[in-house]
Amino acid sequence: MNHERYYLLTGAAGFLGTNICMQLLEAGCKVRALVLPNDKSVKYIPEQVEVVLGDLTDAPSLEPFFTVPEGCTSVVIHCASMVTVNPNYSEKLMAVNVGGTRNIITKVLNHPECEKMVYVSSTGAIPEQPHGTPITEVSKFTPCDPKKVVGAYSQSKATATQMVLDAVQVMGLKACVVHPSGILGPNDHAIGETTGTLLQIIKGEMPMGMQGSFNLCDVRDLAAGTIAAVDKGRVGECYILANKTVTLKDMCDMLHKECNAKQIKFYLPLDLADKIAAGLEKQAEKTGKMPLMTTFSVYNLARNNEFDYSKAQKELGYTTRSYEETIHDEVRWMIAEGLIDGNGVTEKHTEVTDGQVSEGGYTEALDPVEAYKAIEETVVGTYQKIEDGVVGGYKKVEQGAVSGFQKISDKFVEKFLRKPGETLEEAKERLNKK
Repeated sequence: MNHERYYLLTGAAGFLGTNICMQLLEAGCKVRALVLPNDKSVKYIPEQVEVVLGDLTDAPSLEPFFTVPEGCTSVVIHCASMVTVNPNYSEKLMAVNVGGTRNIITKVLNHPECEKMVYVSSTGAIPEQPHGTPITEVSKFTPCDPKKVVGAYSQSKATATQMVLDAVQVMGLKACVVHPSGILGPNDHAIGETTGTLLQIIKGEMPMGMQGSFNLCDVRDLAAGTIAAVDKGRVGECYILANKTVTLKDMCDMLHKECNAKQIKFYLPLDLADKIAAGLEKQAEKTGKMPLMTTFSVYNLARNNEFDYSKAQKELGYTTRSYEETIHDEVRWMIAEGLIDGNGVTEKHTEVTDGQVSEGGYTEALDPVEAYKAIEETVVGTYQKIEDGVVGGYKKVEQGAVSGFQKISDKFVEKFLRKPGETLEEAKERLNKK
């Protein structure tokens, strides 16, 4: 690679960004990172990286980031974004993910020495297809449409992605787009959502799980695919960087095999989980607090998470390692970091950013993994015995629990389902008649 080329990277302090940094440095590249002023996550950026302060939402502050020595060229990898699992519209989210991307596009167009832009979007920006139909990339014939995706984050990424593609067509922007799915793997020093979930499972703090599937990629493979798009990605094209789907049960089985993690005995059916989440959301409206589990989080497990990433394989040389290999490496990293001991038990905790995910300093609170624990405490009286014919209706009252949606406990009925002025017994009788 040309040593006179600067790799300008936004989101360098995030999980994916730090891995992109490390791989570029290993290849001998000059890397410059855009970091928010006073962003504590800057400590995760390798020290060989040149750090420039600026704010995506403040266009003039980006000029030093784009200015390179005379005679040098640059490429931009726009990785920074605000990540949230709150599906509701957020002005800040749109300002960062859409407005920030608009500012990056403008700067690239105003700097002729900038040869290429790679925009890191998300698979969530691509309209979902029915189960059984692998999801493929968008194109100028099938554009990104924020009205066809679910949740504010996906809508913001769809809008920004289409903005990049439109700038290619109308303004001559030299850019391509990569769509990563979920992120998994070692070197997650900020302890993001997925790593935090794995730690919960390993330490036996997740007494129950949910059915459904998700799509996760090793962060090192995502980083390599993103870097490959700089030189191999065709202008105006999109590339899905995904993996095979995996269930939470499969993941737990891998962790049990790798480090003897405690196995989860019960996986909540998605239709039941959705109804429980709806009750938790209704309660949250009264308290003003975020619900421990949301219908949106259940949707993400129930939706079609199968993506066709053959285009990236053919054109970028993108490869994915097995989940088993990634789990092995992540567990070894957790042990090395003192997060767990060799038997998967830990008392030591690293710094966790208050249950938040950060990509380059933009953060938003996430639903905590303790949701599963809370569900057990407030919802499931027992899951030792699941009777045939119970799922799908309140049909029977048994010892200590209202059977219906898999034995909902008295505590849950009293907290979420009892009407004003109604006694617990009256509520149980009413629900049992449904």
